Amino acid sequence: MTPSEAAIACIEAFTERFNARDPAGMDAILHFPHLILADEHLVIWKAPCQLAPGYFEELAAEGWARSTYYGKQVVLAGATKVHLLVEYSRDRADGSEISRHRNLWIVTLQDGRWGLKQRSY
Repeated sequence: MTPSEAAIACIEAFTERFNARDPAGMDAILHFPHLILADEHLVIWKAPCQLAPGYFEELAAEGWARSTYYGKQVVLAGATKVHLLVEYSRDRADGSEISRHRNLWIVTLQDGRWGLKQRSY
């Protein structure tokens, strides 16, 4: 498997766990410290279990039922790090779209395992 294929597989595994509302499963796909650049704010998760309590309940209150990932475009790839432009939508149970997003995600190979290291929103 190439680094790009491994990075895409990592994102697909994360998506599966996200849609299952499985924070522990999501954490298993992340590398720590995990970085999130939300607008100009840098958030650093030093360890697992950092997802805000009630996160999925808040999404559901907005009508969210699942996220659909459309694009995982590799924009830079090396032997141990892959940058991807990720496009996804937040969807209602009937399949209608609430919102669509394009973010930069970085997947790295650490300790023999590919994991999601950084997300920029």
